[in-house]
Amino acid sequence: MTNHSPTARRIAKTILNGFDAYFADYQNITLGAKARFETASWQAAHEANKARIDLYKTKVTQVVDLVHSVTSKDTSQLELWRDARATYAQLIANHSNYEIAETFFNSVFCSQFHHTNIHDSNIFVKPSRAPEDKPLRDYSIYISYSGRHGLECMIEDILKDFSFSTPWENMERDIAHICESLRSAPLANVDNEKHLRVDMLESVFYRNKAAYLVGRIILNGEVIPMILPCLNNGRGGIFVDTLIYNNDSASIIFSFTRSYFMVDAPIPSRFVRFLSTIMPLKEKSELYNSIGFHKHGKTEFYRHILAHMKVSNDKFVIAPGIKGMVMSVFTLPSYPVVFKVIKDEFDQPKTVTEKIVKEKYKFVSRSDRVGRMADTQEYSYFIFYRNRFSEELIKELQEVAPSKLIIDEKRVIIKHLYVERRMEPLNLYLQHANEEQTKEAMEEYGNAIKQLAAANIFPGDMLLKNFGVTRHGRVVFYDYDELCPLTECNFRKIPEAHTSEQELADKPWYTVAEADVFPEEFRLFFSGNPTARAAFEKLHGDLYNYRFWKLLQDRIRAGHVESAFPYRRKWRFPRRSHNRAQQK
Repeated sequence: MTNHSPTARRIAKTILNGFDAYFADYQNITLGAKARFETASWQAAHEANKARIDLYKTKVTQVVDLVHSVTSKDTSQLELWRDARATYAQLIANHSNYEIAETFFNSVFCSQFHHTNIHDSNIFVKPSRAPEDKPLRDYSIYISYSGRHGLECMIEDILKDFSFSTPWENMERDIAHICESLRSAPLANVDNEKHLRVDMLESVFYRNKAAYLVGRIILNGEVIPMILPCLNNGRGGIFVDTLIYNNDSASIIFSFTRSYFMVDAPIPSRFVRFLSTIMPLKEKSELYNSIGFHKHGKTEFYRHILAHMKVSNDKFVIAPGIKGMVMSVFTLPSYPVVFKVIKDEFDQPKTVTEKIVKEKYKFVSRSDRVGRMADTQEYSYFIFYRNRFSEELIKELQEVAPSKLIIDEKRVIIKHLYVERRMEPLNLYLQHANEEQTKEAMEEYGNAIKQLAAANIFPGDMLLKNFGVTRHGRVVFYDYDELCPLTECNFRKIPEAHTSEQELADKPWYTVAEADVFPEEFRLFFSGNPTARAAFEKLHGDLYNYRFWKLLQDRIRAGHVESAFPYRRKWRFPRRSHNRAQQK
């Protein structure tokens, strides 16, 4: 081991101790998910999710203070931190979670140096060692089940192994539904079910009001997802709601539009490797995000885009679509994300401030996104190569956000930005959509508004350009500067005019407070697209009625938590006793 200064060793040990303490507290919050699910404590689950997200920053701040207390030397000296980084790399050489420990070190350093001096000699821009490639079967994170005694017996073994403290509502019925579903699709052409193997992760994935049993079917060398969402009936019983067995549906469950799972993952990298086998198109960064390690997800994303830049040559350009009043948005055509920079001055009639916009994005990160809001990662001092920026983009950023830029001959450094999955803006999608696609998009658009509202989120600005269409055809909200809790809105009916002057007036003749919302005005969002408007009004005309919104507010204030399913409701198993179960 190379000798390092005693001060550097104290700093490195302090940071590693801080990481281990953070991880232990993180796991303890996560371990409570089982009891919250079994007792249907949905508000407590939501609060635990927020607490776990906030924990990281709290721990980093504590460690920064501790670093200053373990030495009398000047902790602003980069040389000291380079030495500490080298020592830290030795300390975590055999740490089972060395990757996430690296990210924690990076966070402490960035907090100390205000996100400047980003270089691999100072922090872990690159991982300290190559990722594990040892066969996953050598690890005890999943249990393998054989079909040698029949499919029904295998499914029964799985459900019994995952038994909750709350009993199954009707296990026999659920087994029959699962077997029927398997035989109708993924196993339809299987001659001998006894050769079947199923691997199930031992830990349950909890989110919102559901618990997910996650595994895979191994069939003739093919890997097929097998996900069993389980729900609590609220009366002391658990039931399996459906079976998910294809890659796209599994991907939607682990989508960037949903809240993070609570899952007991002592070594998260191994869970990510397993999940990659059933969702091979998902990036590691997104899988780390999905299981709650969003800070390390940021690290993985940064590493991935750096690697992509080395094998691509296209340029960053202004993102297509109507330019935003608050954000300047750009993208790299060969990479599926957008970068959003807050403008120095907002276009009229926007009245929000930069501080308010940042608060809105933080609000989204801690909210239940119910599959309808894109996850957004926040970065400071993001470094790009200047020769990869189009001149048009540089000109725009210099015009609208000069205070966010540091530009020299080689680099463009953006002091603050958000990264979000790229989607096609809904208004652009409708320009080339046929009648059936328009109808489906409007159904999705209305569903998105309703599901967000049920989660106590009002989008505020519901223009079509603020919603995007994913590759799965889902409509997702991604412009957050006007959103607010639904319960803070005052939904009103537009008063009837009493005179012709009032009826023809350009401006409202009645008083309008800041929180007032008039749902009848939502029709204006479809100006210029009568087909979309007609489809929306047929499917979601209730959104124009202020009473719809007030009733929803009453439900939320009464403590009701709506169910949000990451799969189609028509896939849900019927709850009545299955014929096979009745015959026994």
